[in-house]
Amino acid sequence: MENLDVTTVVFAIVAIFVIYKLRSVLGTRTGNERRPVEPPPAPDAPANGNVISLSVAKRAPAQAPAAPPPDRWRPYAEAGTPLAQGLDAVAVGEPQFDATAFLAGARGAYEMIVAAFAAGDLPTLRRLLAPDVYSSFSGAIEARRAAGQTMATTLVSIDKAEFSEARVVARNANVSVRFASKLISSTADTEGKVIEGSATDVADHVDIWTFSRPLGARDPNWLLAATETVH
Repeated sequence: MENLDVTTVVFAIVAIFVIYKLRSVLGTRTGNERRPVEPPPAPDAPANGNVISLSVAKRAPAQAPAAPPPDRWRPYAEAGTPLAQGLDAVAVGEPQFDATAFLAGARGAYEMIVAAFAAGDLPTLRRLLAPDVYSSFSGAIEARRAAGQTMATTLVSIDKAEFSEARVVARNANVSVRFASKLISSTADTEGKVIEGSATDVADHVDIWTFSRPLGARDPNWLLAATETVH
């Protein structure tokens, strides 16, 4: 023991202290420890041994939008009929197309156009009619004015407004509405004498009006593109 110098004793004490601290932190095996988790096997290497292909998770296929119910246009059109198919075609280009709202708007347009034509209100007609129809209506109004005639029309009622046809032509939606209405309408000469129609009698009218607009247009308004008097 006399041969041990002070430096050797100090190093021995430090070594004992370090071993003690390691055992207190890491612990000792008891035989009950969990087995280490093994990493997943590496992907197979290609034949050349230079490139390892990485597996890529497959994306779930995109779900197609649900098909609309076949009776979506009830009660305005029977499923599978040309009218229903035409409305389907319109709705493809105009997803917000609403049959009930459209018919309500068509009723309002019918009333405004009938009144504006009788009054010769060209500014109102210009906003509601397609160019060809406006040309026809304005020509009739100008001829009436040139002859010194006046027209008076009272819309008594719109008894029915129902879809007649719907189709898409050259990216234009065309929807026809059959109107059954009651009107009192007359045309008088320069002296106020009725020369056409009646100022008192109610007459039944059936007209088919076709409204049109480009699919996807920013302007939501439909214009009257064609008129047909059934009787």
